[in-house]
Amino acid sequence: MIIKLNRIPLPGETLLGGEFVMAPGGKGANQAVAAARAGGNVCFVARVGRDVFGEKTLQNLKRDKIDIRHVSCDSAALSGVALIFVARNGENSIAVASGANALLSRGDVLRARSVIKASKFLVMQLETPLVTVEAAARLASQFGVRVILNPAPAARLPRTLLQQVSIMTPNETEAQLLTGIRVDSQAAAAKAAGKLHAQGVETVVLTLGARGAYVSAPGCRSFVPGFKVKAVDTTAAGDVFNGALAVALSEDRTLLESVRFASAAAAISVTRLGAQPSAPRRKAIDQFLCPASQER
Repeated sequence: MIIKLNRIPLPGETLLGGEFVMAPGGKGANQAVAAARAGGNVCFVARVGRDVFGEKTLQNLKRDKIDIRHVSCDSAALSGVALIFVARNGENSIAVASGANALLSRGDVLRARSVIKASKFLVMQLETPLVTVEAAARLASQFGVRVILNPAPAARLPRTLLQQVSIMTPNETEAQLLTGIRVDSQAAAAKAAGKLHAQGVETVVLTLGARGAYVSAPGCRSFVPGFKVKAVDTTAAGDVFNGALAVALSEDRTLLESVRFASAAAAISVTRLGAQPSAPRRKAIDQFLCPASQER
């Protein structure tokens, strides 16, 4: 549930005159939709409430041709909800009521084992219980499936989980929480990535907002610059980046090519309002990256 305002309210302050918009969201769902629209074959493992928001969520996922056989409807909890303030400059402030997301269990993961086994990548974030994320990472690793972990919302993570992660995609805030290093330069980004490598993470893609992304992997240390666009709403930019990154990597693009593809998708998303509505389709991403070829 989004309110557009000139600026984000201060603590204890009420601002009038905002514009209200309601749109589907949730980090996992955003990433699933972003991957599907970017051209991926996506199966989503999740829980929603048996309520109007849950019903609408399933309808939206079906519309994007996402496999929802492992999305459970829970009678014991409401669907997760986010309340979002969006300022004129695109900045946002978000509060989340987890609802059914907090009940996603190890059993839910195990029921999806055949789908996970058949996948190239397992994409996860931290809006579901950490024990469930760990169980999914272990299962994927057993099957040789690469794990992309977007450590958001920011949280401290056990080494046992980090050692199962193929690619971690923190932003500056998340990287600082995980490493204790303030990421205010490329040198600091390299230092933070090195600390994550030491904890067992194979590849780090540290996202730096509009500036781009720092990529650190065996044999590769590189900065991928961002794209200059006019931001309207940055709410799901990180989710769109992660979904598009998984698709590009699944198509056997190089890591740097994949990060550039994901950055383009994220850049498009910030020019649009809302979480899932902002995720671009493949044609839009390809045209953004190479407009001349699309005109021929």
